[in-house]
Amino acid sequence: MIGRVALLVTFKKAKPKPQSLSRSHIRDLWCIKKMTIKKYISTILNGIFILTILLFALDGLTSFEIKSQTIKSFVYFGIMVLTPLTLIWNLWTIKTAKWKIIGSTISTLTLVGILIVGPLKIAFSSSAWRTQKVIYLNGHFNFKKVEFQMQDVGALGYNKRTVEVIYLTDLFMIVSPVEKDIDKRGEWVKVDKEVNELGLKFP
Repeated sequence: MIGRVALLVTFKKAKPKPQSLSRSHIRDLWCIKKMTIKKYISTILNGIFILTILLFALDGLTSFEIKSQTIKSFVYFGIMVLTPLTLIWNLWTIKTAKWKIIGSTISTLTLVGILIVGPLKIAFSSSAWRTQKVIYLNGHFNFKKVEFQMQDVGALGYNKRTVEVIYLTDLFMIVSPVEKDIDKRGEWVKVDKEVNELGLKFP
């Protein structure tokens, strides 16, 4: 009889253990889920940041340019917002010193570059070049044109240029100086077509 009571007491004491293990298991699952969410956010944030840097560098330093105003605004204003955000996020979420340094190096260098160039200058440069007039069309390739373009720089007025343009899509283009003897080159057809993408009104 005493043995049965002892066994019953032991059984009753042992009963809460599965509940304790269950709570621990739930806590572990939550920690894993939290780490997974952080990993996804880090991947997406750093991916967008790297793409933004790439487009910004191509647009500012090469003949490749962003034609879409929406994309160019996102890139130019995005780089000023994403740089400190990515730097803080990587410093907070990355635990190992080695990867923390690697993850923050690009953000730090980009931030220094923004401060050197100046946020105001970057903001003024965020306006895309708009086609005001198509002067020549290429007779062989309809995506090659010579255009008169203008860029709205706010209170500073407008920048103007005449360039040869190769349209990759409606979103991106490659520009180059116009050849001096273009009038003598048979592949170019003069059209002088008014486009006025800026929607300027003339008296």
